[in-house]
Amino acid sequence: MDSSQSALTAGTGGGGNGMMISQTNDTAATTAVDDPKQNLNHVINSIQKTLGLLHQLYLTVSSFNAASQLPLLHRLNFLVTELDNMVKLAEKCNIQIPMEVLNLIDDGKNPDEFTRDVINSCIAKNQITKGKTDAFKGLRKHLMEELEQTFPDEVESYREIRAASAAESKRLAQAQSMLPNGDMKVKSEL
Repeated sequence: MDSSQSALTAGTGGGGNGMMISQTNDTAATTAVDDPKQNLNHVINSIQKTLGLLHQLYLTVSSFNAASQLPLLHRLNFLVTELDNMVKLAEKCNIQIPMEVLNLIDDGKNPDEFTRDVINSCIAKNQITKGKTDAFKGLRKHLMEELEQTFPDEVESYREIRAASAAESKRLAQAQSMLPNGDMKVKSEL
């Protein structure tokens, strides 16, 4: 859009259908900001602005006549500018959406189904892992009982070595959580 069209649009409020078109360039306002949440908010605002422009285009096209050609061209130019702005803003956002979610949306399904399926899958894998862990605990207990009957002295020395090792590990863990002034580090709850 050239400067004469910008001045015309600014002076007339965008023309037909009584809709005001505000022309702002969000790119200049966002270049100094690198906050991911703020970048995402700028992209969301750009999407909403684009949807508004598409609605204005729909109204202009649905009631098109020769007098509405200039407002239609202005709105098309605004749409192209806003889409370009949206692409520039989106480059600053690092959002990764699983393809499965996009496929569900394309199929007209609720993306919450993907979340539910992932959680159910995690629960099933957790149960399998817990079963394996319980099986190894049972095997260890059985082996210790058998070893204790066959080699009682060796099992007793093994238990002493294991207790000493556990105590040393606990002491090291506590030492790592100590600050130089003797205070303990406290884990922050999320």
